[in-house]
Amino acid sequence: MRIRYDTMKLIKKGIERDRSGFVILYPEELEDMWHVYNLISIGDQLKATTIRRVQNESSTGTVESQRVRLTLTITVENIDFDPQGGLLRIRGRIISENKYVKMGTYHTIELELNRNFTLLKPEWDIIALERVNEACDVTKQADVAAVVLQEGLANVCLVTQNMTIVRQRIEHPIPRKRKGSVTNYEKGLQKFFDQVMQSILRHINFEIVKVVILASPGFVKDQCFEYIFAEATKQDIRQFIENKSKFVLIHCSSGHKHALQEVLQDPSIQKQLSDTKYSQEVLTLDQFFKMLNDEPDRAYYGWDHVRKAGERGAIRTLLLSDELFRSADISTRKKYIELVESVRAIGGKVLIFSSLHVSGEQLNQLTGVAAILNFPLPEIEEEEEEENEQETVVETT
Repeated sequence: MRIRYDTMKLIKKGIERDRSGFVILYPEELEDMWHVYNLISIGDQLKATTIRRVQNESSTGTVESQRVRLTLTITVENIDFDPQGGLLRIRGRIISENKYVKMGTYHTIELELNRNFTLLKPEWDIIALERVNEACDVTKQADVAAVVLQEGLANVCLVTQNMTIVRQRIEHPIPRKRKGSVTNYEKGLQKFFDQVMQSILRHINFEIVKVVILASPGFVKDQCFEYIFAEATKQDIRQFIENKSKFVLIHCSSGHKHALQEVLQDPSIQKQLSDTKYSQEVLTLDQFFKMLNDEPDRAYYGWDHVRKAGERGAIRTLLLSDELFRSADISTRKKYIELVESVRAIGGKVLIFSSLHVSGEQLNQLTGVAAILNFPLPEIEEEEEEENEQETVVETT
């Protein structure tokens, strides 16, 4: 995978007063496919070039099968996305006339990088339009590389605006230290550090990355850093030598991916990433948990509680998972869009978390919706208790 050099290109946009309309987009990088996945909804129409196997019968009656590239328009019924490979498959019924295929038959379009496609929606809501703007905004590029490691285990990750991708998981057995001899242990550790170094060279583009984080418990990160730059000097590896200042060493609890969240909350890292969307997500989620602990009447999660807080005009910051806007249920999407608009109307802040980031995964564990309030609302909990009591009384009668 290349780290993104360019944003997705908006070729053309036509939105009517009733909010129906289309966009023509040109995806160039893996992260663009993530944006497209979040844009396409069931019931939309998609027009793109695709490959289809067709059968032709000759005058002699023989049937030949061949693969043909053609342009089809389908009504979207199913969406499948592989975030690691960036593969996006959309299945639906064909609604455009074509000499090779019949109207109404099913086809799966696999969207490709560096090829235009047209997306038509009956209604372009505010979240979808903002997603297009974000995906095509050249200023919103800030990439981070992180290696979280412990002895014998490392995860080499890329952290973009919307995704945390484990590019390689390295596992290498390290022999135990033996009494009177550490030779095998040190050899095993050096082989492990060499694998980490080679992985960084393969997966990290220093022209784009702002910072490379090495994080571990104990002194593993320091030993790895020393090994990498000793080898870089010995072998004259310019990528490392010229970018030594980008490396930051941070303590973390383990070499597993989930340790990345604590790393990105570190103040020294936050300072360097202060202008990124992901940094705002991490900080805001941290503030929510602190508020939940210190002033629980000013921090709520779950649709019912957050909706009630919104109705009282109390929400200062609304935290939402992007999964909520991928719901196949139109009424579900609409209720969250209305919540976003109502919070913004009173000057509240709205953050939509990527479910491919650790912070987004944490928010999803809290139902995907949470809010920090301007003032305490203990009555929300009290109302729920009263409602539960009433339900219990009804059941007993």
